[in-house]
Amino acid sequence: MKIRGVYIAVVAALMIFALAAVGCVTNNPTTTTAPPGTTGTVAPPITYYPGGGYGPGGMMGNGGMMIPGTGIYDPNAQRLTLAQATAIANKFITSRPDLGFKLGEVMEFQFNFYVDYIETSTGIHAFESLVDPYTGDLYPEPGPSVMWNTKYCMMSGVLWGISAGTSPMSLTASQAQTTAQSFLNGYLPGSKVSDASQFYGYYTMDFTLNGKTYGMLSVNGYTGQVWYHNWHGLYLGP
Repeated sequence: MKIRGVYIAVVAALMIFALAAVGCVTNNPTTTTAPPGTTGTVAPPITYYPGGGYGPGGMMGNGGMMIPGTGIYDPNAQRLTLAQATAIANKFITSRPDLGFKLGEVMEFQFNFYVDYIETSTGIHAFESLVDPYTGDLYPEPGPSVMWNTKYCMMSGVLWGISAGTSPMSLTASQAQTTAQSFLNGYLPGSKVSDASQFYGYYTMDFTLNGKTYGMLSVNGYTGQVWYHNWHGLYLGP
């Protein structure tokens, strides 16, 4: 009986260690994933799960803010235009006037349209989201907006009009840009970061390669960790 108890304890310890290791990976998202190439198709695959699991099939679609989900595409679906994606992004603002948001940047990528919302009263960027280019579903962007946002993260209740408390970040926008550039110097030589947009808990910035917009990344405002947005695919405009 005693030996059996020791065996169980060892197995439990190993399981805890494995879970802790997974947690470390989750909480240390500085990526080593190779940047997207310069070629590729924008046609929808039959089954596609954008953003590492954040996709169509949630509670609300076609412009309503969704919870994470998965879905199957119609292979004959027509890709949305930038104007249509912008209209969907604005629909969320009009559906939730109590939040006091205005539309920030809207960018088209191979796998999604990127959207960020700004607090009208403060000018601080609230949170980031994506529009599915074939279904029109609007859903939270994975990564920093979900994991690092201290006011509008998934658990804060933004969809129900409740926000969490915040504390001042220890890194300035300039320091965040320096950190991001240092990361890019090794990750994608020749690229250059642009101005940093301040969110609650982190900064997000676009970057260029050979003078053209290429992608984006975020820097944690407390730890300086860098999170490259590797779920977008190729930049398409504007």
